[in-house]
Amino acid sequence: MHKLAFLTEHCSIPAKQLTDPAPSDETLKCILQSAMSVPDHCELKPFRFLVIQGEAREELSKVFEAAARKRGVDETVVLKQKQKPLRSPLIVTVIARVTENPAVPEIEQILSAGCAAQHIQLACAALDFGSIWLSGENCYDLLVYEALGLDINERIIGFIYIGTPADNFANKTRSNAELITHFWKTSQHTDFAI
Repeated sequence: MHKLAFLTEHCSIPAKQLTDPAPSDETLKCILQSAMSVPDHCELKPFRFLVIQGEAREELSKVFEAAARKRGVDETVVLKQKQKPLRSPLIVTVIARVTENPAVPEIEQILSAGCAAQHIQLACAALDFGSIWLSGENCYDLLVYEALGLDINERIIGFIYIGTPADNFANKTRSNAELITHFWKTSQHTDFAI
């Protein structure tokens, strides 16, 4: 197997296809530790993780239901939101923690948190667990933020659902990177004013 196959063949597993067993506490520590090596200008650690498992998923289900009702969506959508946390045995909520720093713009801090989420997914794959990074309205809902105890400078990057894949999944067909790759030549851009 090519050394990069681990990356080029990585794919998310639908949350409803993630079953027990979830990673053990010790394995989860390793998975989360993998996120600590992401790019992090000034070592701000602009992210944190909130682990939701077991009965806590039932509580999150109630939060999602209440948030959906407050948004005024129809009952079908409310039920779908209520079921979301129950689809996999473990959820890691990745939370960006943006702090004022003249050397590190907000976008860099949020990107670092996004990298942490991706490291978690790749660590899951390396340890034969499946995962999917999901976002949606609950990532931006203030009721959800309040229920999960987020501070004013925090925002949810995504909910990473984790478990053992129920079935074997075929790799997705990936686009060719050459289609979106260009090589800049300075001779093409020399007419700018100084």
